[in-house]
Amino acid sequence: MKYKAIFISICLVLTSCTLNTVSSKKTIPYSSKGFAYIYQENDFKNKILKIKLDNSKLQISHNKLSSNVMMKIINPKTNDSILIKNYKKTDFPDYYKVLITKKVAEKLKIDPKLPLVEVIEIKKNKSFVAKKAKIYNEEKKISSNAPVTSVQISNISKNNNNKKKISDVRIYIMIGTFYSEETAVFLRKRIIKQVPKYNNKKLKIIKKSNKKIDLISGPYSSIDLMKNDYAKLKKFGFEELDITINE
Repeated sequence: MKYKAIFISICLVLTSCTLNTVSSKKTIPYSSKGFAYIYQENDFKNKILKIKLDNSKLQISHNKLSSNVMMKIINPKTNDSILIKNYKKTDFPDYYKVLITKKVAEKLKIDPKLPLVEVIEIKKNKSFVAKKAKIYNEEKKISSNAPVTSVQISNISKNNNNKKKISDVRIYIMIGTFYSEETAVFLRKRIIKQVPKYNNKKLKIIKKSNKKIDLISGPYSSIDLMKNDYAKLKKFGFEELDITINE
């Protein structure tokens, strides 16, 4: 974790909660949910991407995990999944969670207009466990200068209306889930104060229960509209930000 400020990990309180930090000493596999970058040859030719993939093959590339690391890629909308090794580690815009070929997208039945995926690392020599590790530690007191190091996804809505058009879908950045509303309010104020030109109307606090308060940013009607705010939050100090939609 490369921060100049003092670090504090805020432990989240979802019933299933995974820290998304990547470290050689980690015990919890990498897990994140957001959008897939579907490979296009022109992106490589125009040097947007540094790696060349073959769209006729099942290939993926990740920007945090090393080559040959086994991963499970899931389409959360259809539950289609694939077990596949990371072809190579490479850079790509970090609001995407994984780079995939068109063949992978087709196999997972991913909608190119809204390519939502879940990415889970499968540890070597260990069986894949579908349920993520549970963390029940209460959040620590936040330092006035400390960024949050990790967040976890939460469903914004359980609306099962499958007829909803892409234009009706709303995208959210999940900033965090907390035990106390006071903590969520504190962090919201910090973002408004310290992140330049952030639209404070986008920052919402949703009380799910007495011990489950979400801080989210949104809604956004497209990935493009989400990008700027995502980049601002990353620059502020968030290590991993998950994305969710309200379908």
